[in-house]
This record gives sequence, structure tokens and C-alpha cells, in this order.
Amino acid sequence: WTVEMLLIFKLGRPDVLPADDFGVRNGFRLAYRKRELPHPKNVLAHGERWRPYRTAAAWYLWRVADRDKQ
Repeated sequence: WTVEMLLIFKLGRPDVLPADDFGVRNGFRLAYRKRELPHPKNVLAHGERWRPYRTAAAWYLWRVADRDKQ
């Protein structure tokens, strides 16, 4: 997780999907209307369709999770 955050926020890599991140998984659950938190393996498999912009997808999933908190 730490390395993925470094790749995203310090090195600006456009194709990183931190599937172990709770916010990403919860955002995925909310966006795709799943009852349970998805397994990281399932998020990664689905995330293949977002390649080469998986960092942007992660950002949107974080926003969905943040919006749910309000």
C-alpha cells in the first residue's frame, strides 16, 4: 500500500490501482452497488478495463467513498 501511494502521489504514475486500500474497495462497492466489500483480487480484475488510467479510477473511487460519508 505504501509503495502504491508513493507511486501515485510523489511520482505521479498514471496506472496504479491500490486494490488493498479500504477507500478504493469501499468506493467500488458503492459505485457498483455491491452489498459486501469486494476482495482486492476482484477490484484488480475489474480494474484492467481502466488501464492505463487506473490512478484516475482510484481517485474517483475515493471520491465516491468520501461522498458516502457526508
